[in-house]
Amino acid sequence: MSPINTTGGRAPNTEDTARLTVSQAVVRFLANQYVERDGVRHKFFAGCFGIFGHGNVAGLGQALLQDEVSALESGHEPTLPYVLGRNEQAMVHTAVGYARMTDRLRAWAVTASVGPGSTNMLTGAALATINRLPVLLLPSDTFATRVSAPVLQELELPCAGDVTVNDAFKPLSRYFDRVWRPEQLASALLGAMRVLTDPAETGAATVAIPQDVQAEAYDFPESLFAPRTWHVARPVPERSVIERAARIIASARRPLIIAGGGVIYSDASAALAEFCATTGIPVGQSQAGKGALAFDHPQSVGAIGSTGTTAANALAADADVVIGIGTRYSDFTTASRTAFNNPDLRFVNINVAVLDSVKMSGLSVVADAREALTALTSELATYRVSAEYATRITELRTEWEATTDAAFAESMSGVNIADGAPALTQNAVIGLVNSLSEPRDVVVCAAGSMPGDLHKLWRTRDRKGYHVEYGYSCMGYEIAGGVGAAMACPDRDVIVMVGDGSYLMMATELVTAVQENLKLIVVLVQNHGFASIGSLSQALGSQRFGTNYRFRDDTGRLAGDVLPVDLAANAASLGVDVLRARTADEFATALKTAKAADHTTVIHVETDPKIAAPDSNSWWDVPVAETSTLDSTRAARAVYDGWKQIQRPLIRPTEIEGDPK
Repeated sequence: MSPINTTGGRAPNTEDTARLTVSQAVVRFLANQYVERDGVRHKFFAGCFGIFGHGNVAGLGQALLQDEVSALESGHEPTLPYVLGRNEQAMVHTAVGYARMTDRLRAWAVTASVGPGSTNMLTGAALATINRLPVLLLPSDTFATRVSAPVLQELELPCAGDVTVNDAFKPLSRYFDRVWRPEQLASALLGAMRVLTDPAETGAATVAIPQDVQAEAYDFPESLFAPRTWHVARPVPERSVIERAARIIASARRPLIIAGGGVIYSDASAALAEFCATTGIPVGQSQAGKGALAFDHPQSVGAIGSTGTTAANALAADADVVIGIGTRYSDFTTASRTAFNNPDLRFVNINVAVLDSVKMSGLSVVADAREALTALTSELATYRVSAEYATRITELRTEWEATTDAAFAESMSGVNIADGAPALTQNAVIGLVNSLSEPRDVVVCAAGSMPGDLHKLWRTRDRKGYHVEYGYSCMGYEIAGGVGAAMACPDRDVIVMVGDGSYLMMATELVTAVQENLKLIVVLVQNHGFASIGSLSQALGSQRFGTNYRFRDDTGRLAGDVLPVDLAANAASLGVDVLRARTADEFATALKTAKAADHTTVIHVETDPKIAAPDSNSWWDVPVAETSTLDSTRAARAVYDGWKQIQRPLIRPTEIEGDPK
């Protein structure tokens, strides 16, 4: 409790203070936040993205300008570098891409103006939180004093005077606060940092600041701005839990690992490889976990689930123990709970987040992935899968690699390509990029048919070489996320794979890449529509309705000629080099040219959208109309009902407390 003086008020604060605006205090605070893991310490915030309007131009805008000018005058770099983006949502995506490439150990702040500027960040907030990636959002708010209410872009509710559009961030953020008064700033920023640096809790942290408060001056204690180091912990598993997990695994005849993003963020790939070498247990990988084990590792069976390999899915169907490491068991990973068919199946779930560790009714091992794997390797030093199971793993791996080779070769040689269709397929484009890229190159994607095809086909050779945002699968992420990846890893080539549908959502960040002198290689695949949803629509009996970019025909339907959209010309207008390719040879030449360049290049290629990647022998639960006058829909419903018969809404343990019988 603070001491009370004799006049009845609180004793004056004797600590040194700095008179700053709230915005100036935010910049100074963020510039002095550090993180440390495994004894390595560095600044947490790389900088601040911002688009200014009346809500923040004189607040955070002024503070960032002042920081930049002071740095120039002193001959130093700004303490919080500023980057101008073109779209508020895209700025958040760029921050997320950066955080992912840095294993969540570095982050960006993002500021936007009142109203639409701030709510444009809502999609980015959802993406960050779903993917468990840290980003600090600083949306501007309306006047705290309400002296001019209602101001431009203010939401008025007749039932609540304290609600603004920024309240929409609450369910999308792992932390939310609003700074109504300068005195509240310290607790808000410290609360945000606690969440941003917590591997189990991280996501979007939102601190909304009214526009008048941003410019208000206050005597802040100097201690608020002292360098502060946040330790990123590696939770160690409880001894008894590891022993129990080891007993379950040791009893398994057909065990399988599902490696999720937590393996990569924990930098546990080497520990996973050692564990697999010791035990012989195969590894299937989620979208976020792809790259946790190199594709050519003897125990790597590739992607798992709805967009998985036939090898991983065949092993999943028979597995008697599944070891989930750093996975949140999304419906794509579990094939909507149809991937696992062994009635005696048990789960061991290793995760820093309790929420994920208790899924599938498995044994919960709340721990850092690397620490848990190291402990299990020691416990299971004498365990090895049977020779019969090891042979099956090798056979399934070999079959899938042959399937991939055939898909690349056929689509490059023109097999199955219809007359008049483009000379390449998406399979061919993926195969060419994969074969011509370097092991440390980074492929970036997010939405459409390519994430699924990449998950199956891409041969990842480096743990950070695969960057597909599939927690939210947000159209428009690709180029913006690629900008963040390039900022985080300037020593790697970043190859953005994007379809025309997603490109049209958010091509603007090509301008940001040019502005920041960043090198991206953007492979722009044009198939004149939404290939992924078109294929899904066809499978669900909806006949690709509303998925093609076409003129209206004589009947009024969108079934006429292809729209004369020239996306290559559009990209060129944004200041990047553009290369057009039609054949495999032209594409290979273009990619080599782009890799040799030191700036952003877009490679435009048209593909045939109706030639799919090899089948996964798997399923994704998308309900089909239960009744219909369309034969196509009725047939699709029959298929749907068949899959529902093997779906398992809840997998229950077959023994008490997870111990083997």
